[in-house]
Amino acid sequence: MDSTRREENCSLLGNGIVGILSESINKWERRAPLTPSHCARLLLRGKGRSGVERIIVQPSMKRIHHDAQYKDVGCEISDDLSECGLIVGIKQPKLEMILPDRAYAFFSHTHKAQKENMPLLDKILAERVSLFDYELIVGDDGKRLLAFGKFAGRAGLIDFLHGLGQRYLCLGYSTPFLSLGASYMYPSLAAAKAAVLAVGEEIATLGLPSGISPIVFVFTGDGNVSQGAQEIFKLLPHTFVDAEKLPELAMAGHSPSTRRVFQVYGCIVTSRDMVAPKDSTRNFDKADYYAHPEHYYPIFHEKIAPYASVIVNCMYWEKRFPRLLSTKQLQELMKNGCPLVGVSDITCDIGGSLEFVNNSTSIEKPFFRYDPFKDSYHDDMEGDGVICLAVDILPTEFSREASQHFGDILSQFIGSLASAKDIKELSSHLRKACIAHRGALTSLYEYIPRMRKSLMDSLPILTNGLSGKKYNTLVSLSGHLFDQFLINEALDIIESAGGSFRLVRCEVGQNTNAMSFSELEVGADDSAMLDQIIDSLTSLANPRSKEGIRKERELSLKIGKISAYSTEDSMPRKEQAVLILGAGRVCRPAAEFLTSKENSYCGGLNGCDVGGFHVIVASFYQKDAEETIEGLKDATAVQLDVMDSERLSEYVSKVDVVISLLPASFHVAVASACIEHKKHMVTASYVDDSMSKLDEVAKSAGVTILCEMGLDPGIDHMMAMKMIDQAHSRRGKVKAFTSYCGGLPSPAAANNPLAYKFSWNPAGAIKAGRNSAIYKFQGEIVRVDGNELYDASKRFRLPELPAFALECLPNRNSLTYGDLYGISAEASTIFRATLRYEGFSEIMATMARVGFFETELHPLIKGSRRPTFKEFLNEILKVGSSTPITTGSFKGSVGSDEELVERLIMLGHCKEKATAVRTVKTIKFLGLNEDVEVPAACSSAFDVMCLQMEERLSYGSKEQDMVLLHHEVEVEFPDDGPRENHRATLLEFGRTKNGKTTTAMALTVGIPAAVGAQLLLQNRIQQRGVVRPLQSEVYIPALEILEACGITLLEKVETS
Repeated sequence: MDSTRREENCSLLGNGIVGILSESINKWERRAPLTPSHCARLLLRGKGRSGVERIIVQPSMKRIHHDAQYKDVGCEISDDLSECGLIVGIKQPKLEMILPDRAYAFFSHTHKAQKENMPLLDKILAERVSLFDYELIVGDDGKRLLAFGKFAGRAGLIDFLHGLGQRYLCLGYSTPFLSLGASYMYPSLAAAKAAVLAVGEEIATLGLPSGISPIVFVFTGDGNVSQGAQEIFKLLPHTFVDAEKLPELAMAGHSPSTRRVFQVYGCIVTSRDMVAPKDSTRNFDKADYYAHPEHYYPIFHEKIAPYASVIVNCMYWEKRFPRLLSTKQLQELMKNGCPLVGVSDITCDIGGSLEFVNNSTSIEKPFFRYDPFKDSYHDDMEGDGVICLAVDILPTEFSREASQHFGDILSQFIGSLASAKDIKELSSHLRKACIAHRGALTSLYEYIPRMRKSLMDSLPILTNGLSGKKYNTLVSLSGHLFDQFLINEALDIIESAGGSFRLVRCEVGQNTNAMSFSELEVGADDSAMLDQIIDSLTSLANPRSKEGIRKERELSLKIGKISAYSTEDSMPRKEQAVLILGAGRVCRPAAEFLTSKENSYCGGLNGCDVGGFHVIVASFYQKDAEETIEGLKDATAVQLDVMDSERLSEYVSKVDVVISLLPASFHVAVASACIEHKKHMVTASYVDDSMSKLDEVAKSAGVTILCEMGLDPGIDHMMAMKMIDQAHSRRGKVKAFTSYCGGLPSPAAANNPLAYKFSWNPAGAIKAGRNSAIYKFQGEIVRVDGNELYDASKRFRLPELPAFALECLPNRNSLTYGDLYGISAEASTIFRATLRYEGFSEIMATMARVGFFETELHPLIKGSRRPTFKEFLNEILKVGSSTPITTGSFKGSVGSDEELVERLIMLGHCKEKATAVRTVKTIKFLGLNEDVEVPAACSSAFDVMCLQMEERLSYGSKEQDMVLLHHEVEVEFPDDGPRENHRATLLEFGRTKNGKTTTAMALTVGIPAAVGAQLLLQNRIQQRGVVRPLQSEVYIPALEILEACGITLLEKVETS
C-alpha cells in the first residue's frame, strides 16, 4: 500500500501540463498532433474549462509550424518535458525519450504484439507509463477517430501524376502531367489541388495524345485511402466506368484515329472484381471470401489489369488472400501488350498484393522501375517496364492540413487526458485506447504477453501437436480480433477451459476496416474438453446459434456486417423510417445516403456512419418515386398528393423523420402534419414568414423543424458558423465576412459562350439576375438595383484555385446574415455573392438591355402566325430605332455577324466591341438566328430565352456540373494581436456511377438534408422549434459526416 501511494505521489498524471514531442523517426515527419491555433484555444480557455494549464513544445526546425508560432500563442519552448504529465506526438519516440510516471499518446503499433515494437512496450511498462494509442480511439460505431488515410490517398495520387508526366516523356509523349510537382512541393493541399485543376484544364482544352489513350486509372478498394486518391483524380476531366465496360473502352481506344482525347477514365474495383469462386455454380460472397479465401481464384490479371494504364492500390492485403497481381502475371501481361504504365502502391505493402513491388521508396526518390522482360529493377524512368511508387509516409507531404485535421479531433479530448489522474475518470472510448496504465497492461490488452510468448515459442507444427496435450486441432479466427478485443475473449475461452494454445500464424489488419487473421493450434487433455472449447468459440462467433456442439476444425470469427450472424444482427431494434417528399434530382442522393451503409457517396467503409434506415419516397407521380429508389434495398415508392391532408397525415404518422424536398410553398402543410404527429422535419429551403410562425407550436410539441439544410442555404451556414465560433472562442472579433457560392459547369463542360449550363428550368436563374441586392462594405451600406445587377459584377480569383477565371454578383440581402451569425455589430463588411465564370455578366447584361428577358407579351409572337427565331431577332433588335414593328410582315434580315455586332453597339446595348462579339456568339449558340418557327408556347421574349436556354444550355449525359463555395472571415484580436484571414473552400463535382450522373448540386443539397435527418434520428439535435444549422450541435457532426462522404472543406489561415 505504501509503495502504491508513493507511486501516485511521484506521478505527474493529471497535472494539466501537456508536452509536444519533436518527431525523430523520419526526417520527413513534419506533422504535429496540435497546431498553434489548437494550443491557443486550449490555453485561452484555461485549465478549468479545457483541462490544460500549460503546453511545453520541444523545439523543432522541421515541424510544419515554427516554434515562434507556438510561443506567440502562449506555449513554452523547451527540450525538457519533465514537468509534463501528458506528452503527445505523432510517431513513437526514441526509447531514451520516454520519461517515467507520465502519460503518452502516439501511434505505438504495439496492441497487436508487433514484434518490432515490443522493446517500446517494455520501456513503457518499465517506466510506469500510461500509454494511449491514437489507433485505438474509436467512436461509438467502432470506427477510428484519428487517422490520415485520405491524406495518404491525396498525396499518393499527386505524386504519381508527377512521375507519370516524366514517364510519358521518356516514352516519347508530352502531356500536361509534366508540369505537376510532387505533393510536398506545394505550400498547401489547396495549392496542390489548384495545380491538378490546371493540368485538368489543359487536358480539357488541348487533350492527350491518342497514342496513350484511353488513360485508365484503376482504384482498388473504397475506403479512406481510395476516397482521398479519387478526390484528386476527380479534379481532372474524367469519366468513371464499370469494370465490365473496360474491354469496350479499350476497343474504342484502339480504333485507328489521330484525334486527341480530352479526359481520363477511372474504374473502382473491390474484391468481387479481383477473385471468383472456384465452384462455378456459386456467386461471389464477401463473407465467404473473407472466411475461406482458398475457395476463390484470382481474376484481376484477366478482367481488369489488361486494360489499366495506372493501378492505384489502396486496399489492405493479407497473405492468405490471392495476390492482386503476381510477378509472373505482370510479365505475361506486358508480353501481350498491356498498356500499364505504372502503379501507385499507396498501401506500401512490400512484396504483398503487388508482388513485384519489392521495396518501399522515399519522398525524395518516390519511384523505381521494374522491367518484367528482364525481371530487373532500376532507379530511372528510361527503358521498358512499369514505374512503381511505394512511399510509406505520404500523409506528411500535406503536414499542415494533416496536422489541422488531426488536431481538430485530438483537441476535443486532450483536456481529459491531461487532467485525469486515474483512468477511471476518462470516457469509455479513451479508456479503451489505454494500452498500459501506470506501467501495467490494462485488462483489454492482457492478451499481448500471451501472444508474445506464443510467438516466441512458435515452432513448425509437430505431428504430436502441443506438448503434453493429447487432443489438438487448428482453429482459424478471422475478424476484428484486435480493434474490437475479440482475441481476448477467444484466448480466455481456451485457457479457462483448461486448454492451451500456440500461435501458428497471425496476419494483423492495418486499419479498422481490415480484418485480422490468427491461426491457433489448440490443445486439450481429452476430446470433451476440446469439444467444449470449440463450441464456446463457435458461440463467440455466432451468439445466436442454438445448434448442438460444433466440431468443425476451422472457426471463422466474423464481426459486424461481414458476418451473417453478427452481434449487430442479434440485437432486436425497431427499424427507423424516413419519409422523403419529392422525386427530383436531389432526392436520390438523400435516399441512397439513408438506406444503405454501402452507398456510393460514403463508400460503406470510409468512416461515414450512415444508413440502416427505411426510406419512403413519395411523389405525385408513382413512376418518379420508383425511379428515385431504383436499386435501393430498403426503400419504398408511393404515390402521394401532399395537398391530400388525410393521406399526408397517414404517412407522416408512420415514420420518424420527414424530409421535404418539395417547392417551398408546400412546406407549411408538411410541417403542420409533422407537428401534429410529433415528428421531426428537414428541408433545404429558406425560412420564410409562414414557417417562422410555426416556431412556438413546434417547440411546444417537442418537434424540430430543421430548415436551410442544403448547400446555399445549408453548408454555407455551417462553414460560416464554424469559422465565426472559432474566432469568438479565442476572443476575436469578426471584422469582415464574405461568402461566394455558385453552381457551375465543370471546366470541361463550360463549352459555350456563356460558360454556363442548366440542370433545371432556367426561368428562376434568369429572374434571380434581376433581383436587387444590399450589403455592407467597409462600414458603408451599398444598394444595387435589380436592373443593374449584372453591371455590378466584379472579377474574382481564388489563390487556392488559380485556374478558375470567375466573377461575382451581389446576392440579395447580405445584411440579414450578419444578424443570423451574430456579427452585425462587429463586422464592417458583410458581403454574399453568386459566382459565375468571367464574362457571363456582361453578356447577360447586354441580353437584358436588348430586351430578351422582358416578360410582357410581344406583339410579334402573340398572334396565330409564327415568326422564325431569325425574324424575331431582327425585330427585337429594332427596339429603340425608328423602324416600326409590324405584326403582319416578317421582312428583313439580321445580316452577318459583323452587322449584328454593329447593331448592338449602335443601339447602345454594348460599349465595347469585344462584348458585342461575345453576345453575338451567344445569340448564335442559342439558335436565335435560325430559320426555325418560334413555338406557340412562347408569347414573350422571356419565354423565347427560357426555351432556347433550356434546350441549348443543358448538360450532356457525360458532362459534370460543379459547386464552388468560398468563405473568408477576417478576425481581429485584442491587445493588438495580428489579424487572421480564415478561408474555407468547398469544391465538388458531379459524380458518375454505372453510367448515371448525380449532379454536384443534387449531392450538396440532398446529402446535407439526409445528414440532418440522421442527426435527428440519432437524437443528436436537442434544439426544438424552427431552426437553422447554426448551432455547434448541428454543424460539427454534420460537417464531419459530409467530409467522410467526400464533401470536404479546404481550410487555410493567414496572418497579417
